[in-house]
Amino acid sequence: MDQDVLDAGLGDSDDDDFDEIVEESVAELPEGRYLDRELSWLSFNQRVLELAEDPALPVLERSNFLAIFGSNLDEFFMVRVAGLKRRIMTGLAVPTNVGRAPIDVLADISAAAHALQVRHARAWNDHVKPALSESGIDIVSWDDLSDADKGRLYGYFQAHVFPVLMPLAVDPAHPFPYISGLSLNLAIRVRNARTGRQEFARLKVPPMLPRFVEVPGERVRYLTLEDLIANHLADLFPGMEIVDHHAFRLTRNEDVVIEEDETENLIQALEAELMRRRFGPPIRLEIADDMDEVTLDLLLRELDITEQEVYRLPAPLDLRGLFDLSKIDRPDLKYAPHVPTTAIAFQPGDNNERPDIFAAIRKGDVLVHHPYESFATSVQAFLEQAAKDPQVLAIKQTLYRTSGDSPIVQALIDAAEAGKQVLALVEVKARFDEANNIIWARKLEKAGVHVVYGLVGLKTHSKLVHVIREEGGVLRSYSHVGTGNYNPKTSRIYEDFGLFTASDEVGGDLTRLFNELSGYAIEKKFKRLLVAPLHLRKGLLRLIDRERRHALAGKPASVRIKVNSMVDEQIIDALYQASNAGVTVEVWVRGICSIKPGVEGMSENITVRSILGRYLEHSRIFAFANGGDPQVYIGSADMMHRNLDRRVEALVRVTAPAQLTELTDLFDLAMSESTSSWWLGGDGVWTRRSRDAEGKPLLDLQEATMTAVQKRRRPRATR
Repeated sequence: MDQDVLDAGLGDSDDDDFDEIVEESVAELPEGRYLDRELSWLSFNQRVLELAEDPALPVLERSNFLAIFGSNLDEFFMVRVAGLKRRIMTGLAVPTNVGRAPIDVLADISAAAHALQVRHARAWNDHVKPALSESGIDIVSWDDLSDADKGRLYGYFQAHVFPVLMPLAVDPAHPFPYISGLSLNLAIRVRNARTGRQEFARLKVPPMLPRFVEVPGERVRYLTLEDLIANHLADLFPGMEIVDHHAFRLTRNEDVVIEEDETENLIQALEAELMRRRFGPPIRLEIADDMDEVTLDLLLRELDITEQEVYRLPAPLDLRGLFDLSKIDRPDLKYAPHVPTTAIAFQPGDNNERPDIFAAIRKGDVLVHHPYESFATSVQAFLEQAAKDPQVLAIKQTLYRTSGDSPIVQALIDAAEAGKQVLALVEVKARFDEANNIIWARKLEKAGVHVVYGLVGLKTHSKLVHVIREEGGVLRSYSHVGTGNYNPKTSRIYEDFGLFTASDEVGGDLTRLFNELSGYAIEKKFKRLLVAPLHLRKGLLRLIDRERRHALAGKPASVRIKVNSMVDEQIIDALYQASNAGVTVEVWVRGICSIKPGVEGMSENITVRSILGRYLEHSRIFAFANGGDPQVYIGSADMMHRNLDRRVEALVRVTAPAQLTELTDLFDLAMSESTSSWWLGGDGVWTRRSRDAEGKPLLDLQEATMTAVQKRRRPRATR
């Protein structure tokens, strides 16, 4: 739909008039209508923890969810908590949609995070660890071992661990050492046998070694690396008495801040900022619950950290190490293997010949659902065929996150080396992938790819590929617009959609958009795309408002939105207004949600669900009943300020009837009371509903989708 057509269809040709209408209706909404985004995020991670606590799940998957919880929480502190602290300390305005002082928000975060981390530790020690033991996998302590076991492990320690350990003393000649972020450490107190004086030393647990050391024997047993090291400290401090030792772990501010308007070279500025990030100020100190006050006081003083930022937990610290247990060869303790099927349109023919991706797309738009349908035989095959096809003249692609050895990057290199015009818009500011993105951006440049880094002040988060092919003397566009990154590894665990199309409208939209991203064009019109930051917010507000008008006119009206995060106040207010007009609003969110659903006079018609499972729900869907003529978009944008105002995002309208039905059916299943999910209440509490009134398990959406997609088969021709 052309943006002008969209405007006309809503009856709002003047943007100022539309803004006034929105402001007037917002004024009628009550104060305190949003849930706190940071506490909502902690609630999301609690849902991850609830999966780890669920005895119905395979125990190695439960262990993996504990590791995911830990990894998630680390990033939350490194970015969100660090960002709040930085703004408070520098006097910057702190964005909050709940009307409370930032210092109170930090206190609430600290209290909730403390409770969750204690619960996390108990889930491991009291539930998952014993369940592993019942399944024949023991996580043991040094004191559990026989003398023979200890002797064998001492040999391992001497051969593989001792040579890489680096104890660092703290005394007048040795200042307190730098403690790297997220490192696991031992704080050690020793006594000098000659002088009787106590000294302090810090020992970093080597992160390159396996966190769990296998204990030889008939039964599968593992000992944590820090336990092995702690019981051989005498080898590191000969002639000294080991007085005490305790584990601790530090989290630092690792949020990257670059003033792009003030730098001449983005890459150099980013590299300098990444170096600075290593030395960011401490924001959380995790300590073993047996740490004495003398050691703790020393750490607090030297690290300049407050009591509120100390998290005293049962050992072991840093349960991210549980990711290592997933390598254990026990398929009976994991989810059943799932092999993605090839989308019907891209399946080989009767003679098993290699499919022609371009021919398949010319027949009609192709919607692919990962990881149920293969990324390798769709997106990857599309780019690889484009790189080799002599009729392809140009390839343009956005890259936000991808693996370093990615076949996607290699396809672009192959295309450039074959003489094609190749443009890669690399987002080097993708958080925690900055260094990796710089490396392969330079690799692309060396191969002759035109690499650009997007627009100043904006991250390019859209997922786009545009291929130009000459056919019969005419140039034809082949496009892919997705909801997820061009990353073969995460495509196997992230749920996403991608639309392939040979539509001239989409091709024209992408031509204009890539010109804007690589040059100086400022486009205001797109036909099948909604693009941030100029059009997406207002486009969605108009679409939601159109549903409100349809409801008031007695026409079919509903809004369905599937996103990772829903926190933007303008969008939420528009949904509240639509609800008050009688519009059925269904929100399917994985993570943060600031909506208060089911509140009388504000959101009676709003329902919010969350689904977590073996795959990370990552796709974004926006569906509108439109008076009986449904309109559905998929794309890259979440409902957050950064996505709508500070990123280049793109949604594409899905038009094929069968694909609209597929997306509608998926939403129906997700929102059904017979499907296992979490329900959000107006008080901000998420309630898990995984069993019916008789105690029987509810439907698993991901398992059901997996089964349904596997049953799709191309009919074989009969001879």
